[in-house]
Amino acid sequence: MTQPANLIFFQSDNHNRAITGCYGHAIVKTPNIDRIAHAGVRFENAYSTSALCCPARAAIATGRYPHQTGFWDNAIAYDGSVPTWHHRLREQGHTVVAVGKLHYRSEKDDNGFTEEIEPMHLHDGQGAIKNLLRGYDAEPAKDDGSFWKLYMQRSGVGETHYQEYDRRITEKSIAWLKRHGKTSGKPWVLYVSYISPHPPFTVPKRLYDLYPEHDMPLPAGFRPGERSEHPATQHLRRMDGLPDMSGTHDEAALRRVAAGYFGLITHMDEQVGAVMQAAETLGLLDSTRIAYTSDHGELFGAQGLFGKKNLYEGGIGVPLALSGPGIPQGKVSKQMVSHVDLFPTLVEGAGARLVGGDDALKGVSLWPALRGADAARTGFAEYHAQGSRAAAYALREGPMKLIYHVGMPAQLFNLESDPHELKDLSRAEPATTQALETKLRAICDPEAVDARAKADQRKWVEYWGGRDKVADTSQILFTPPPGVSKEDAWAIPSPPPVLPPVLPPSGEGVR
Repeated sequence: MTQPANLIFFQSDNHNRAITGCYGHAIVKTPNIDRIAHAGVRFENAYSTSALCCPARAAIATGRYPHQTGFWDNAIAYDGSVPTWHHRLREQGHTVVAVGKLHYRSEKDDNGFTEEIEPMHLHDGQGAIKNLLRGYDAEPAKDDGSFWKLYMQRSGVGETHYQEYDRRITEKSIAWLKRHGKTSGKPWVLYVSYISPHPPFTVPKRLYDLYPEHDMPLPAGFRPGERSEHPATQHLRRMDGLPDMSGTHDEAALRRVAAGYFGLITHMDEQVGAVMQAAETLGLLDSTRIAYTSDHGELFGAQGLFGKKNLYEGGIGVPLALSGPGIPQGKVSKQMVSHVDLFPTLVEGAGARLVGGDDALKGVSLWPALRGADAARTGFAEYHAQGSRAAAYALREGPMKLIYHVGMPAQLFNLESDPHELKDLSRAEPATTQALETKLRAICDPEAVDARAKADQRKWVEYWGGRDKVADTSQILFTPPPGVSKEDAWAIPSPPPVLPPVLPPSGEGVR
C-alpha cells in the first residue's frame, strides 16, 4: 500500500530529456534535478503525449490523450470540461495549489485547483488561432523569418520577462510553503510550473559563461544529407521558414543556440533548487515527495528543426523523476511511461482514489515501477497541430519506433543503434513497420482522428469569425507572461543586472 504524502510537483517547459545531467548529458549542469533522480527513481523512457504546450499540458492534467479529449493544439486548450487529477484530489479534501504556467484556456474555468497563483493561460483567451487554419490545409508559413530569428538572433546574453516570471514563481512557491507547508490534515500538492527553458534562449552572462560556445556540441542531423528526409519534416521546415543549415556560419550560430538553451536549463534548475532548499529548511522533506518533468522537448537544430512540433525523440522525450517517502533511492526504471500515467500515480500517492469515469484512463499507476516492478509497455504519442500537414503518431516497442503519418510514408527507427533517428528503416523492415502500425490501429484510427481534429479546427475558425478574420490575426511566437503585453514580451530587452547564483541545497538526499 502506498504511503500518503505531500507532493511538490515541478514542471518545466521545453526540456529535452537528453539535455539533463542525470540522463547522461556531459555538459549541461542540472544539480537539483539530478538530486531528485539520485534520491529516488528516474524513468529512462518517459514520453509526452504531444509535442506542443497545450495538448501536452491537457494530457498531464486529464490523464487522457488528445484523441480522447479533443484538446488538439495551442488554440483548443484545456477548459475545465474533463476531470483532472487536481479535481479528484480537491474533491476528496486535499489542497492542490498551482503556481505558474498552466496554459489552459482561462483561470475563469474550474481547472480543479484549490488556488491558482500567478497563472499563465492562453493569450487573450484565444491562443494561436491563426494556426487553426490547418483545418483547411491553409495554415500560413512563417515566411517573415521570425521563427528563425527567435533562435538565431535571440540566443545569447541578456534576459527576458520569462526569467522574471520564473523567479516570481519561485518566490510565490516558497511563500506558500512557509504559510501552509506544515498544515495538518490530508496531504497537499504544490504544482510549481516554470516557463523555462522555453525560447528565446536569452540568459544572464553568468549562466551563458558556463557554456563556452566553442565547447558546445552540434545537433545531430542538422546538415542536409546527414538525415533521412521525410515530407512531413520538410513541410515543417517550410512552415517555420527554416533554411538549410550547413556552413561555418550556421555551425557558430547553432553553438550559440546550444549555449543559450543549456544556460536556460541551468537557470530553471536553480529555481527548482531554491524551492527544494526552502522545503528542506522548513523540515518538510520527510513528509513530502518531489517530482520533476517537462511538458515536451526541444530539437534546437537537430534534424534541421527548432522547437518541438514533431515526434522525434527530442520533441517527445521528457525527463521524469520522483523521490521521497516510500520511493527507493538511486533507481532507474526502463519501463515505457507517459504523462497520462501521472493521473493515477498522483492520486494514489496522495492517498486518494479514482472514481467513476476514470476507467477511461489509458495510463497506469507508476507505483509498481517505482518499487522496481517494471512492466512491458508500448510508448505512444500523437500530433495534430501547427506545422503539420496531417496527423502523425509515434509508437515505440522496445528499441523500435514507428512514426506514422496520415497520407505520407511511415518512418521506422531503431533507437538502440540509431538514437538520433537519422536512418529510416521502414523500407528495409516492412514487416516490423506493418506490425507496429497494426498495434497503433488498436489504439486509435489514425485517419479518423486526423479528420476529427481538422473538423474541430475548422469549427473554431468559424467561431472566431471565419477564415479571413482569423488569417488577419497576428502570429504568436511565444505567449507573454502575466502582466506583460505581447509587444513588451517580444521586444529585445536591454542587458539585465548581474544577479548572484542560487546554490543547490545542502544534503545528499531529498528526504
